[in-house]
Amino acid sequence: MGRYIVAITGASGSVYGMRLAERLLAGDQEVVLVITPTAAEILAFELQLQLPAEDAEGKLLRFLELPADSRLRVARPGDLFDPIASGSYPVDAMVVAPASMGFCASVARGIASNLCERAADVALKERRPLILMPRETPLSLVHLRNLVALAEAGAAIAPAMPAFYHHPRTLDDQVNFVVGKVLDLLGVEHELYKRWGE
Repeated sequence: MGRYIVAITGASGSVYGMRLAERLLAGDQEVVLVITPTAAEILAFELQLQLPAEDAEGKLLRFLELPADSRLRVARPGDLFDPIASGSYPVDAMVVAPASMGFCASVARGIASNLCERAADVALKERRPLILMPRETPLSLVHLRNLVALAEAGAAIAPAMPAFYHHPRTLDDQVNFVVGKVLDLLGVEHELYKRWGE
């Protein structure tokens, strides 16, 4: 069993982070979920999910239709005293899905002004897997340079780019493909999409 940080930042595509958390939790992994304030607004807009200040875990688990004893903890995005802000707190990997371009710019420049940025900074400095799912198009030269800097620092860049060789029939199929590629990077088994040759 592993422990993973899943961060959802302020870009369209919050469904990716939610589906990733759902799959990890369904596989009995431990998930620390961090949702930035802008991401919370996007969750409400895109998925009609509004998180309360109290019992966010309970509401999320009900929304994801997962057991109440699933290993989920929701961290407050402004809490720099949270355990994931420290390199001494062991995690297997951190995934940012989606990763806004503002978030990528901050982490690429070593800025850690909130818990999401700090946890990503910790992953890089501790040489732990950090997977970023940028969700923006088109990309400016500034965006590309920040992504290159992050890749050079050790992050894996996994853009939200669905494929079509698995013959998707629904939007859900496309979400599953993208999330499945992230799970592949984490080494977590899944059956979210049909692999080439299957």
